[in-house]
Amino acid sequence: MNNTKTMHYRTAKADFKTREADGKRYLEGYFAVFNTRYELFEGAAETVLPGAFLESLQKDDIRALVNHNTDLVLGRLKSGTLELHEDEKGLYGRIEINSADTDAMNLYARVQRGDVSQCSFGFDVIDETYDQDGQGNSLWALRKVKLYEVSVVTFPAYVDTSIEARKKDLEHIRERENDLWRSEILKKLRKGEEKNA
Repeated sequence: MNNTKTMHYRTAKADFKTREADGKRYLEGYFAVFNTRYELFEGAAETVLPGAFLESLQKDDIRALVNHNTDLVLGRLKSGTLELHEDEKGLYGRIEINSADTDAMNLYARVQRGDVSQCSFGFDVIDETYDQDGQGNSLWALRKVKLYEVSVVTFPAYVDTSIEARKKDLEHIRERENDLWRSEILKKLRKGEEKNA
């Protein structure tokens, strides 16, 4: 369980597309892809498990943004201008573009031309697992998250504070492992002293 309060950001590797239907314009695609390794930094990765978003999708009012900028709101679950659901591949979303919003229409044109094609999501970790492979690489698996926002992004990059939070998580894990190792060594030494006494 992660108790940090830093909002994390991850970028999906799936392309985002435009679509027109019933006289409306939409941006749609996957904001997260399940069981895909998101490389955080050398030797550390993360994966999102199916079901990670379900509770948040049922109870939270999530926004769609541009580049995680809260001043550029494209849609919102509560207003029905953002639709999000999990399927077998990941977290799929559809944003209804407001034709009266110049910023939204400009973004729609950029996505349509292929200048902007990726997406990301902002979240807090509620439940996760941690494991290491045989080569010392760290892997977190996100089992449950609180989703705050999804974004259409220009550059699929991680935010420094999010990476720093993961590095601190790793430091705490290593400290606990070292403490456990020291404790086990002390127990063995005490048992040896008792036998020799």
